[in-house]
Amino acid sequence: MTLAFSNGVITDRLQALTRAIDAGSGPGKLLIYSGARPARGAAPGGGNTLLATQLFADPSAGSVSGSTLTLQIGSSILASKTGNAAWARITDSDGNFVADLDVVASGGSGELQLAAGGSPTTQLYEGGVFSISLATLVDS
Repeated sequence: MTLAFSNGVITDRLQALTRAIDAGSGPGKLLIYSGARPARGAAPGGGNTLLATQLFADPSAGSVSGSTLTLQIGSSILASKTGNAAWARITDSDGNFVADLDVVASGGSGELQLAAGGSPTTQLYEGGVFSISLATLVDS
């Protein structure tokens, strides 16, 4: 049997996440990688390439509605390397681990959904601009 939390507890958990992202002297970071996702909080392995880094708004929370947290992230992001985005890491401004997320093309079922030129994709190209079409975290 799994734990089932009240709406108030879920809201508190999601707000705690935004406090962790916003810790430090500046905005938190979203780091997008190719390759296999490492164990929780572990350093990215040799098969991982950092494809892009994006700063969150400060504060990072757009809204908490029910069991869903919508994060505020810039609309256009420039890829620094070419590769297939597979996972992302959220850190505070000092680089401290907060969370790892699955990356999928827009319309998929991952926490972070990407698009380029209005088309769903996880393929990023160095110097190319892409957008995050959905950045929500759901707690249940």
